[in-house]
Amino acid sequence: MHALSDETTQIVDMVLEYARRRILSDDTPLDKPFTPAELRRLAGGSISDDGMGARRALALFENVLAPSCITTEHPRYLSFIPSAPSKAATAFDLIVSATAVYGGSWLEGSGAVYAENEVLAWLAAEFGLPVEARGVFVQGGTIGNLSALVAARDHAARARLEAGEPRPDRWVVVCSAEAHSSIASAARVMDVEVVAVPVGDSGSLHGDQVRDALDEHGDAVIAVVATGGSTNFGIVDDIASIAALKDRYDFWLHIDGAYGLAAALTPIARPRFAGIERADSLIVDPHKWLFTPFDSCALIYRNPEIARAAHTQHAEYLDALTESSEFNPSDYSVQLTRRARGLPLWFSLATFGAQAYRDAISASIELAHAVAREIDASDHVRLVREPQLSVVVFERVGWSAGDYAHWSNRLLDEQHAFVVPSSHSGRTNARFAIVNPRTTIDDLRSVLDTMR
Repeated sequence: MHALSDETTQIVDMVLEYARRRILSDDTPLDKPFTPAELRRLAGGSISDDGMGARRALALFENVLAPSCITTEHPRYLSFIPSAPSKAATAFDLIVSATAVYGGSWLEGSGAVYAENEVLAWLAAEFGLPVEARGVFVQGGTIGNLSALVAARDHAARARLEAGEPRPDRWVVVCSAEAHSSIASAARVMDVEVVAVPVGDSGSLHGDQVRDALDEHGDAVIAVVATGGSTNFGIVDDIASIAALKDRYDFWLHIDGAYGLAAALTPIARPRFAGIERADSLIVDPHKWLFTPFDSCALIYRNPEIARAAHTQHAEYLDALTESSEFNPSDYSVQLTRRARGLPLWFSLATFGAQAYRDAISASIELAHAVAREIDASDHVRLVREPQLSVVVFERVGWSAGDYAHWSNRLLDEQHAFVVPSSHSGRTNARFAIVNPRTTIDDLRSVLDTMR
């Protein structure tokens, strides 16, 4: 065997020491983006024929590049949907890279695939899906939604072909007007039509509204997408009434639960998700509310064979895989090459147990309702909508869009919090997206106090 060079050993030691300090740190600052001019001045010319050496490259990352990236796991990172990976999941993410695991096939990564499937089976059981339900961890919700809708379209097309019936001029996907932007993105990629159903003041899609769309578009509908926790408000569609339509209509029911479906693991929120057990496919992102590093989305199919028929890639060099009966994760999404991105969640769940996850998710929901009550009782801010999950939307009385922007910029400049303005129905507002167990009511109160 060839001994490792001293230089290689030093590089590994330096990187692991930095990673150790970063993972164990509980006081990493929020940080903020630098301008392109600043980064050119501070980090320009890092690539050269001779290189700068590992020590200088790591110092450049630690002192310039990393501080120009906002820390998404900070307890006062309250915008978009934060990330709050457990220390165990983050640490294990290093092992996924260090072991050079390929997660695309059973032949090359059976142990990793088995562990990932343990997590997927647990999630499927929690959501009430049958024991044969299976899926794959993909990059994120956009890829998850696209893969599910491709499977739905392929299933509809095969059914038409077998019945000797013509395809419609254009396939249709029905969803809420409040559905995530990735649904429209997937439709553009697939060249299908999106029927975005207005939902009214409730923000929730109901079966009656879906029925009208099904009656209008008939057999052209390949899928109905219900949202399990919208990004802007955290609203859950009336999944039960939508799922009940499957008794009369033939359509694929997909649940986009990228952010919110994790709440179904808790007793306090599970009733909101009645009907998910009838889903044909669903997604939930571990990097959002299941305490896993970027990037990871769990995509689960009720009948995985339908997805396999839609997604398996065929080539001579893949014969060893496609001609076997083994479970190959790459057969279930639009991605062929894949990292075993479900392993950090597996390790964290195996380490702490499911109850720790339920408790942490419940705590975020309870915190959201607690701060909503305080906002409702305040005279300078107004609650826009009672929260369902852990997103709280509110307005500062008398503020313009410019006031919100100035306030948000000041919060980040002062390293107090990251809260970007949002909007609804043409009105600017602010929102707290709470998924981090380290976020406290005092954190939220301190932000509200800056609006006085």
